Amino acid sequence: MENILALKKLALISGLNGIIKFSSSEFADYISSSPQTASRRLQSLEQAGYITRRIDPSGQQIRITKEGRQVLETEYLEYRKIFTSPSTPIELTGRIITGLGEGQYYITIKGYRDQFIKLLGFDPYPGTLNIKLETESIKCRPLLNLKDEIIIKGFSTRNRTFGGGRCYPITLGNSITGAIMIPDRTHYPDDIIEIISPENLREHLDLKDDSTITVVVQ
Repeated sequence: MENILALKKLALISGLNGIIKFSSSEFADYISSSPQTASRRLQSLEQAGYITRRIDPSGQQIRITKEGRQVLETEYLEYRKIFTSPSTPIELTGRIITGLGEGQYYITIKGYRDQFIKLLGFDPYPGTLNIKLETESIKCRPLLNLKDEIIIKGFSTRNRTFGGGRCYPITLGNSITGAIMIPDRTHYPDDIIEIISPENLREHLDLKDDSTITVVVQ
């Protein structure tokens, strides 16, 4: 717990992307401890892989690692569960991009399509709408973990095995329904989401590459 509190203090000082420069004595003031305790906290965070440090005559240069950020995101989500109702909608905004073309193939496979129809309540258009999220929405994406997910099970055919995934129902505009589809194995980074819908969304909403769109996760 002490390590998490120290990590949180570092994030409050610099955010999650900057380099922090100070001495152990200065950090001791931030966490209200002795310089010896502050030094041990920093060593412990470094050993856990939550920060990187470079020490020079002027002091220490510290950066929070990806692993450190994930720890803080987990803490944030737990507090969010305490203070936020699961029914609170999540808005994710981004711009339309051209995908890899895999969505059209996979959605038409019977083992997936039957599950979409049964679990989501619609027959999906054979293709996905790919959205590259804006910075603020990338930060909000972990909040999907607060929502009830719809599990799409993997299955096997005579020739190959298909992986599973999960879906989150959404709305676009005033009345269009759909779902964010997140395969267990995906080629896309975390700043891209795939949307399935009973509509050809590009045509229905007159969307082109770089068009901005907001989806609401219910």
